Amino acid sequence: MKNSLVLPAAALAALILTGPAAAQQDEKPLDVLLDLVATGTARDNQQERERMQRFEQNQADQERLLREARDEKAAEERRSDRLETTFEANELLITEVTAQLNARLGSLRELFGVLQQVAGDARAQFENSFTNIEYPDRAQFLTDLAAKMGSSSQLASIEEIERLWFELQREATEQGKVKRIRNFRVITADGQESYEDVVRIGTFNIVAAGRYLSHNPDTNSLSELQRQPSEGRFTGSTSDLLAAAPGSGFVRFGLDPTSGVILDSLVQSPNLQERINQGGIVGYVIISLGLLGLLLALERLITLTIAGQKVKAQLKRETVSDDNALGRVLQVYHSNRQADTETLELKLGEAILKETPALQRGILFIKVISVVAPLLGLLGTVTGMINTFQAITLFGTGDPKTMAGGISQALVTTVLGLTVAIPMVLLHTIVSGRSRTITQILQEQTAGIVAEQSEKSQ
Repeated sequence: MKNSLVLPAAALAALILTGPAAAQQDEKPLDVLLDLVATGTARDNQQERERMQRFEQNQADQERLLREARDEKAAEERRSDRLETTFEANELLITEVTAQLNARLGSLRELFGVLQQVAGDARAQFENSFTNIEYPDRAQFLTDLAAKMGSSSQLASIEEIERLWFELQREATEQGKVKRIRNFRVITADGQESYEDVVRIGTFNIVAAGRYLSHNPDTNSLSELQRQPSEGRFTGSTSDLLAAAPGSGFVRFGLDPTSGVILDSLVQSPNLQERINQGGIVGYVIISLGLLGLLLALERLITLTIAGQKVKAQLKRETVSDDNALGRVLQVYHSNRQADTETLELKLGEAILKETPALQRGILFIKVISVVAPLLGLLGTVTGMINTFQAITLFGTGDPKTMAGGISQALVTTVLGLTVAIPMVLLHTIVSGRSRTITQILQEQTAGIVAEQSEKSQ
């Protein structure tokens, strides 16, 4: 209908636009317009009839599709009824068969449950065991057996039950063996691969020459510990064990009965150097003072021991020698024999005073070190506790590692201070005693000389 209105309107517009010029060319414009309208009306009617025919045809097709869909729905409903009937019958059959199975299994069901639990536990134990590097295929068998026993529709065969028993018995037997495995792949501490002989000690340890090895259950491989025990007697025992011949007797070996737990703790414990480093600057100062005091004390001990021996030797000799303190004091006596008693006493006292600084040199410094060392240890303790409280303020108490540094410094410096102070006190006592002994001999001899001189003068 829109097309029928457009065409006459267009013709009319063309007629109006042409105006007088068109009227002059065509003497009957209304006839032309009438023909155009008639032609457009006929064409519109034809298109309308064609559309109606297509609509009637499509309506017939839609009615046919609707009948087919209804027929298919009815067929599916009948099929659903049949399947529902079959499902109910199958449920009754399954219930009946399950009851028969339970009645026939009886106590075997408990047995199969135990087998499933044992297979699962054994798989977890075997995967973490050192023996798994020699028998890697048993893990898959135990996994399949546990999965099979978990299904109510499958039962374990006699062969599978016997193999499970065999694997358990073999694991128990291997626990008591020391076995050498030749040319096994080992990952070294620097990430390199090497093929070397290893020795498995039951299910407790596995070692190579001079090294303890660890077992990675995920890859079933051996790798060298990133850090070996600090005590050489443990790593040395691994070499002895590897070098021992079969039947050669007993070999001393550092065994870890926990299969690596104690070894990990031993490896993680800091050695002497690391403990010293934990003390920080205060710890280094204490150690430096301790070494200085030790060297000074050793020098004083050697010097005073030699001086004491020379003094004792001088006591036994009649001749006077100037290589010792007593000889030098006696030389003063011999040089002033004609002096009166008071003058001689003063001269001998002066000689003893000259010998005293050499005998007491450095002893006071040793005493100072014995006093200062624990004070420095206390200083390190206070500093470490300050660091600990600062860590607690910043990070809280959730992670102990954040406080470990301050606590280590607090404890290590205290230990270092006491370690230095105690020997220094003992050394100071010994050195001071040696010095006093020599001084006492000098004073005794001087007193005797003065007394003898006094008797002569009287």
